[in-house]
Amino acid sequence: MRILVLADIHANWLALSSIRETFDECLFLGDLVEYGVDPIPCIDWVRKHATYAIRGNHDHSVAQRVPPPVGTGFRRLAGATRQQHWEILRPSHLKYLSQLPVTQNVTIDNLRFHLVHATPRDPMDEYLAADAEGWERRLTNIEADFICVGHTHIPFHLTLGNRQVLNPGSVGQPRDGDPRAAYAIIENGQVELKRVEYDIDAAVRQLEASGMDSDVIELAAQALRYGGRAKPLR
Repeated sequence: MRILVLADIHANWLALSSIRETFDECLFLGDLVEYGVDPIPCIDWVRKHATYAIRGNHDHSVAQRVPPPVGTGFRRLAGATRQQHWEILRPSHLKYLSQLPVTQNVTIDNLRFHLVHATPRDPMDEYLAADAEGWERRLTNIEADFICVGHTHIPFHLTLGNRQVLNPGSVGQPRDGDPRAAYAIIENGQVELKRVEYDIDAAVRQLEASGMDSDVIELAAQALRYGGRAKPLR
């Protein structure tokens, strides 16, 4: 059994379409939308291919028409792309996002999976990286072999006794300094964190054609090119 695990696509179809893995099942861990400007093919792909999918905080904000956040940096980028998404997404796309469950417990090939975007304590908002002690505290009442999470945009894999915590990283906007699309494969119970290159220049051209403000485009372009790390402008 070969399971493809994806998270944080963020409307980056060029990154998602670069993943050419064969798989028997696909788990999607939330955040199809925002930050990028090409959400429709991303939503359509997950609707077609994901065996199980859950809601991320950005999916919730777009589907529920949460007012765009006020601020700078990624908050401003989220707000700008949220407005762009509302203009181009069809009602069927918004309905799909709104109906995604916040968490799921599923069994695949005799392995139990708990799927949540952030953490079991705070399913859509809490950031927790590869902190074994922190995860132990949050898994007190979770009965699963694999706890699959996203949200941080940074891949990691922890073994905590007979449980494993897997964050495949971000497909569409990695933030660990590596700009390649990140994902994971679970095969016969073994985890492999993987990366694949895609055409980042083409993704930047999509941003430039979006009509968003130039400073927002520059922020998004730098995040894509430098794996979420800021690089001073010259």
